[in-house]
Amino acid sequence: MTLIRVENLEKTYYNDGVQTPALKDVSFEIQKGEFVGIMGPSGSGKSTLLHILGFLDQQTKGRYFFDGKRIDDYSPKEIARLRNKKMGFIFQAFNLLARTTVLENVKLPLLYSGIKESLRNKMAQEAISAVGLLPRIHHESSQLSGGEKQRVAIARALVNKPNVIFADEPTGNLDSKSGAQIMEILQELNNQGHTIVLVTHETYTSEHAKRIIKIMDGLITDDYAVAQRRIAKDGVMLK
Repeated sequence: MTLIRVENLEKTYYNDGVQTPALKDVSFEIQKGEFVGIMGPSGSGKSTLLHILGFLDQQTKGRYFFDGKRIDDYSPKEIARLRNKKMGFIFQAFNLLARTTVLENVKLPLLYSGIKESLRNKMAQEAISAVGLLPRIHHESSQLSGGEKQRVAIARALVNKPNVIFADEPTGNLDSKSGAQIMEILQELNNQGHTIVLVTHETYTSEHAKRIIKIMDGLITDDYAVAQRRIAKDGVMLK
């Protein structure tokens, strides 16, 4: 079932009369349950595309359908609700409150949900457990390592049980070991049925996706399925 469809999407930025095209005639579909990596160098337009898909920005031209409905047909209130309820976001910079516990950071998307405090705590604890951080639940985020902070960000993205998780360079501030652990968590979430849309310029990160969309200078240059096989340290091929 199609979750995301974009048709002839374009994005142009205007600054002091100067036009800077960021996306040009972009069209594709993403099915529910897919793990899609959007890959390209810095300035290629991949983050702009993710921001449009996540309702954080608007296209200049073209059509965007989310869950079967054209975005232009949603009211601003509906868009805000969709972004909060059906989308989870993970960013390179973590975006955590420094002097706030893991539990309170993860509960943030539920703040204005009308859900009782006891249920909010339960939902947050489930999300924190899913990323293996229950032993750190009452630690402040400033006491965590970079990899742990990104796990908190993933838990926060999960807490509303969203339809899709958007991850923008989620391993960019991490060492290779922590980055690999984060990608394994995202891969496991996808195996459980979550739709993942990942933006990255790193080949080793993109290999965890099941499909790659390559973008260059605002244009899609390639779109292909990834063979889900990788080599373990002992040389054995893994699915």
